[in-house]
Amino acid sequence: MSALMKHNAARVGIPGLTTLAAPPPRRAFPHVDASRQAGGASRTLGRGRVAPLSSRSRKPIGERTMSTLQGKVVVAQGGGPTAVINQSLVGVVVESRKFPQVTRVYGAVNGVEGIVNERFIDLTQETTHNLERVANTPASALHSTRVKPDEAYCERIFHVLKAHDVRYFFYIGGNDSADTTRIVNRASEMAGYELRCVHIPKTIDNDLVINDHTPGYPSAARFVALAFMGVNVDNRALPGVYIGAVMGRHAGFLTAAASLGRNEPDDGPHLVYLPERSFNVASFLGDVDRVYRQHGRCVVAISEGIVDADGKPVLTKLTQSDEKDAHGNIQLSGTGALADSLAQEVKNQLKIKRVRADTLGYLQRSFFGVVSDIDQHEAREVGEKAVQFAIWHDVDGSVTIRRTGHYAVDFELRSLEDIAAKTRHMPDEFISPDGNDTTLSFYNYARPLLGRGMPYTHRLRAPSVPKLLH
Repeated sequence: MSALMKHNAARVGIPGLTTLAAPPPRRAFPHVDASRQAGGASRTLGRGRVAPLSSRSRKPIGERTMSTLQGKVVVAQGGGPTAVINQSLVGVVVESRKFPQVTRVYGAVNGVEGIVNERFIDLTQETTHNLERVANTPASALHSTRVKPDEAYCERIFHVLKAHDVRYFFYIGGNDSADTTRIVNRASEMAGYELRCVHIPKTIDNDLVINDHTPGYPSAARFVALAFMGVNVDNRALPGVYIGAVMGRHAGFLTAAASLGRNEPDDGPHLVYLPERSFNVASFLGDVDRVYRQHGRCVVAISEGIVDADGKPVLTKLTQSDEKDAHGNIQLSGTGALADSLAQEVKNQLKIKRVRADTLGYLQRSFFGVVSDIDQHEAREVGEKAVQFAIWHDVDGSVTIRRTGHYAVDFELRSLEDIAAKTRHMPDEFISPDGNDTTLSFYNYARPLLGRGMPYTHRLRAPSVPKLLH
């Protein structure tokens, strides 16, 4: 029996994944043809830039040579899943397996929890065919975590990585994941251990600073736009008031996407409320009353993270609940309390009988069949670029997306300090002066991200037949 067969026979199962019972001897990948390597360098280095980095002092890009660090790659996924996060994972795996200095490519099960518990799977042995199928499957294939590591936890992460001879660490996630990557990177520097640490952007909230947008957001935005397109035609057929609550604690980008499917002047959502503007229940009722009198119906998109003038979540005032999540924040998801409470206010105060409310919840994150092709391609490429920055350029940092032209993008590497633990908000020019809708500037920004094949609603235009009896 070959060494590889013996190794496979020793594997043990965990739910949904396979983990290693004992690692096999280190194996370097066969060297690719030198002319192909040179050709690959000219192609990949022509796209993607490296901004000045403060985390590690090295030669300028023009004088830098390819990393000669030989060792393992570890890739992990953190935070909420998205429809395209596995594209980034597969981008890392496939790109890493091209380089002879990479001896193994490990995936950490359950993010940083998996690292400290040494729960790895050997993605070196995964077939490219299956990887491509996983890439097109929503949610986190490696499973995720909500752990927000402190410095002591990150020290444990680093010691495990060092023990396993890991030289390249890629973490796919949001701003907290970027902060984790930053702390692990600093721990490696303090220990004098050469470890390239690169953060790969991911979040449906679209709230990473510097990035034009974040992988995961375009697909979630497409889902929200389509959902409200359907709600709008339903509400037009059977008029009333509809209130839909959308994810977004501090940034309103996803809620704003509800407006991207409007086609006719009276299409909903007629009102859009975002965390970037303070929310007043009395003003909200006045807006609903005005729209209802004008159109005989009203569709509302509201962010779960709306706050009052004092910055307190509206949910806590309406429900008198202060339940906290794992990070100590007010629990917003997993409950329909906000939309239901506002619907009750409309019924009681405006005396409108037909009032309905929904909370989109987890459906927004990983909905099969509603994926932006733009999002798929860019999520794949940020994973590939992360590996190229770490190996071709021999640097640490966070991959960012920069928009160029009407719609095209380029990729830059920024320092981890630039991204970590920071939150981006909707720009003022994306929000209407009254604070209850989006603007044309937002439409021009967000509409290209939804990708190809977005449908339009249509209405009957046949003339009415004259009455004979009435």
